[in-house]
Amino acid sequence: MEIDTKLVFYNMRVKRVKIENIRSYDNSEVVFPQGSTLLAGDIGSGKTSILLAIEFALFGLQPGQKGSSLLKNGKDSGLVELELEIEGKNIIITRTLKRKKTISQEEAFITIDGKTEEKAVTELKNTTLQLLNYPLEFAKKTNLLYRFTVYTPQEEMKQIILENPEIRLNTLRHVFGIDKYKRIKENLSILTAKLREMSRLKQGELSDLDSKKEKLISKKETIIEINSTLPEIELSIEQIIREKNEKEKAILEVKSKVDEKKTIENEIEKGNILIVGKKDQLSKSTKDLESLKKRLDEATKDFDENALIDITGKLSVKNTLKENLNREIIEFSTKISALTSKAKELEKVKEKISNLKICPTCMQKVEDTHKHGIFSQTENEISSIKNEKINLDNEKQTKEISLNSLRIELAELEKSKLSLEVLKIKIQTIKEDSKKIEDLEKLKISLVNDIDLLEKQTLNLRELVSELRKFEPIIQAREKELAEIILKERQIEIKKAQIVKEIEMLNRETQLLEKEIDEKEKLKLELIYLIELESWLGSDFLEMVNFIEKNVMIRLKEQFSKLFNDWFSILVPDTFLVHLDEQFTPIIEQNAYELDYDYLSGGERTAIALAYRLALNQTINSFLSEIKTKGIVILDEPTDGFSQQQLDKMRDVLKELNFEQLIIVSHDPKIESFVDNIIRLKKQDGVSNIA
Repeated sequence: MEIDTKLVFYNMRVKRVKIENIRSYDNSEVVFPQGSTLLAGDIGSGKTSILLAIEFALFGLQPGQKGSSLLKNGKDSGLVELELEIEGKNIIITRTLKRKKTISQEEAFITIDGKTEEKAVTELKNTTLQLLNYPLEFAKKTNLLYRFTVYTPQEEMKQIILENPEIRLNTLRHVFGIDKYKRIKENLSILTAKLREMSRLKQGELSDLDSKKEKLISKKETIIEINSTLPEIELSIEQIIREKNEKEKAILEVKSKVDEKKTIENEIEKGNILIVGKKDQLSKSTKDLESLKKRLDEATKDFDENALIDITGKLSVKNTLKENLNREIIEFSTKISALTSKAKELEKVKEKISNLKICPTCMQKVEDTHKHGIFSQTENEISSIKNEKINLDNEKQTKEISLNSLRIELAELEKSKLSLEVLKIKIQTIKEDSKKIEDLEKLKISLVNDIDLLEKQTLNLRELVSELRKFEPIIQAREKELAEIILKERQIEIKKAQIVKEIEMLNRETQLLEKEIDEKEKLKLELIYLIELESWLGSDFLEMVNFIEKNVMIRLKEQFSKLFNDWFSILVPDTFLVHLDEQFTPIIEQNAYELDYDYLSGGERTAIALAYRLALNQTINSFLSEIKTKGIVILDEPTDGFSQQQLDKMRDVLKELNFEQLIIVSHDPKIESFVDNIIRLKKQDGVSNIA
């Protein structure tokens, strides 16, 4: 398997693991080369123990994991030393276990490029998470991210697939980091409560704002009273004001006529718009009426109710026949599969007997005549099975031909039925619309009357406008006289301003009040901001968080489902189709029928779990693109229950995997030809060793 050397520098690679008194090992060391490596050995030889030791070195005991599951029985202490390369750095992690009253983690060391530090158990886990660029939220939780991207036991992945959908979905949300949106919403609730408390405090500080405003008004009124001591100026101002009022009143008398003229002109304009609108409405109503009558006349030409009933009956009968044929074809397929398996078993018996020289029971030589008798009997059975299989195949093909013909008939009937149903709906719609004809007739009469009335009103208004035009030159002359009075008023006010300087003392007092009021007005703006902020956070921002969360889940599900289908299509025949539902549950279909997971064979279940595992790995690595474990994957017994055909497909899977380091645990000899390196393990007298 080729290795992309450009990526090796940036990701994690396991170089070596040393284990002492861990499970079935006394003292062993495994060196992992680059590329793909197979841990080979019989079941129970200690392959999985090495993987658990690697995980323990990285993260320590996981929540709920007991030290007794790792420390060898009868031993007081154990050790795991793991050597890694991450981003070009050489890293050695050492963890120990100690048996006291209970088995607990003891010492923990990390060496980075030759510099060694002793760390607390949890501190070392945090350091490892930082080196791997994992989110630190996994520090106090089970490290699902490592399990789902690097190492997941095959049976555990099957359990994940069969898990309660809600539990599985929540687990995946945690692994992808999407549960942060839930924390955002919880924190948002706390923040809005704090903002409400701050708002109440500011409302208390503003409680005397109105009283201070009233006090300010009072001060200003005092200044006005002082100004009233200037009788001559006030008398002049009053006289000017009277003259101005008289002029304004005279202007208003004429202006009302001018305004009346403008109002009438506006009414004329509105009337013209109404007339145009009424005429447009009349034209549209006339067209609608003619269209309805025409559609009603053409409606019921080609529809036959009895034909629709007859087609519906035929469809029911033929659908029942289709279901029966599908069921019979599935039964034939099952029988053929069973006969094929039985024939393969008999072939294996023949091969085994041909190589048998000494009877394993009586330890005597097996004569050729005896072998020939067994061969003849086996050959007869195989021949019988083949004949029976040929008959079943022929019957199945006959049923399939009938089924295809039936499907064509059903399609034609469905097409005819749909055409009649559309025509029926169209007729019903037109009949309902025909009820509007009487309303449209009445509307036409009403519109004609309205247009006539509006045109008469418009003519009368135009005559009135002509009479009111004579007031325009009168108002222009009076406005000129008013401008001269206003100029005189301003000159007197300038004299009054000179006296106002004498009341600066009172103004200083009002300024202090205004300053206090200004500060409280700023406080009021802050209060408004807090209220608006609370409202925005509680509605717009919360809605945005929910929207982002929903779209992230949709994108993840689409990517995950596509990858899952891609991997599965490599491992199984094209007769299967797979995808994921909204809760990331695998859906398996064959011949347009959904299959239950329990209906699948052991190899097919393993294929489902492996495809789900690889798709999950790629999705997480894509979504969390900065993690440093994206270049390594560990597959534990990935071919359990596979047929020989599926084992051959496994070679294609391994070629598709683009990892810098691939570690496979398997007892299947055929996998050995698929990898670059093989490490053989054996157990003798209860102790595992590197062979």
